[in-house]
Amino acid sequence: MNTRWPRAIRCMVAVLALGGLLASGPTVAGAADTPTSGSGSSSTPARAEDPDYTAGVKAIKAENFAAAIPLLERVVARDASNADAYNNLAYAIRRNGDPARSIPIYQKALAIDPKHRGAHEYIGEAYLALDDLPKAKEHLKRLDSLCFLPCGEYRDLKKAVETYEKNGGKTKPAAAR
Repeated sequence: MNTRWPRAIRCMVAVLALGGLLASGPTVAGAADTPTSGSGSSSTPARAEDPDYTAGVKAIKAENFAAAIPLLERVVARDASNADAYNNLAYAIRRNGDPARSIPIYQKALAIDPKHRGAHEYIGEAYLALDDLPKAKEHLKRLDSLCFLPCGEYRDLKKAVETYEKNGGKTKPAAAR
């Protein structure tokens, strides 16, 4: 049977499953020790700290996107399998004003890690900036299937899609542009 459960039922099942896991005792603590990335990826392993990556992320947090780009370009040149670095590079490029250039870089991140929630959210936002609502909705749908319980990436992209639709195809209200 290939029917999709409504979100409310999925949430109830998750709560029941979580209750069962919590009741099972100490084995859950071991699962929490599994390394994960900080970008919303569910399967990218933790990597040794790369000074360019660290500096790139710091530049992004300071909203200095132009400075982050060359740092993250060096990271992906050295490690072409780093989905987080591709995601952050694409994010910096998009936020620096070039959403079209960010799309293939997000696609590289998703080719490496198809479940990378951050890349799905941000590529959806890039598609909105390029007025491609159907593509943005594809990634929203993918996030809906990746996030068994509602997750921030799903909520953020859903809000961006709703704002885009409400404003007649604009990502920001006229007063905020």
